[in-house]
Amino acid sequence: MILYPAIDLKDGQCVRLRRGLMDEATVFNTNPASQAAIFADTGFGALHVVDLNGAFEGRSANADAVSSILAAVQIPIQLGGGIRNIEAISFWLERGIARVILGTAAVRNRNLVREACDQFPGEIAVGIDAKDGLVAVEGWAETSELTAIELARHFEDSGVAAIVYTDINRDGMLAGLNLDATAEIARAVSIPVIASGGLAGVEDIERLLQPQYSMIAGAIAGRALYDGRLDGKLALELIKKAVP
Repeated sequence: MILYPAIDLKDGQCVRLRRGLMDEATVFNTNPASQAAIFADTGFGALHVVDLNGAFEGRSANADAVSSILAAVQIPIQLGGGIRNIEAISFWLERGIARVILGTAAVRNRNLVREACDQFPGEIAVGIDAKDGLVAVEGWAETSELTAIELARHFEDSGVAAIVYTDINRDGMLAGLNLDATAEIARAVSIPVIASGGLAGVEDIERLLQPQYSMIAGAIAGRALYDGRLDGKLALELIKKAVP
């Protein structure tokens, strides 16, 4: 089980949103590269980075900040937000991003996901962001009629390396991960599924490590790490003890 610290970028700064609302952003660090180094020094083995402006604008909008993160750390980085064509995918993979996350593109242009997986095997993830079980797109500004499980199953044989499932209603709210919904998706497909949205503290880590959630491949921690509710080193120690 991999724990990913989140770096959400808005206007070049590290922020956390509440339920994906851009006007409810809290700035936690004005230097993304410094924040990435802090997480790497803590012992995290990978980072989850999202270009929030890009998710709304449909293009990479925080490229300088992402590049600074790449230069600051040597651990793998998965990146999402505004990446919606092969050229953009190739751009970031060539610059050292380990895995690109396709969100809106996975809903709007599913053939792109299959094409990307063929060209870049093992380097493409799908971000499934859901509100009340229905997939949301365009930086969570729109909700589709598609359920999260339906979308996940569509990519079962496409070569997708992972699914990042976010419960929007919990994101940034410290309400606890929606592990039951995440586990339901993980049981429905063979693709590794990562839980996101609402991780509140060490209790969530302890729940994640219980046998009934063993099918969940990882989790993303955001606000709880930034405000000190979750001790990163303690969380990593718990995972190391539970997962040899």
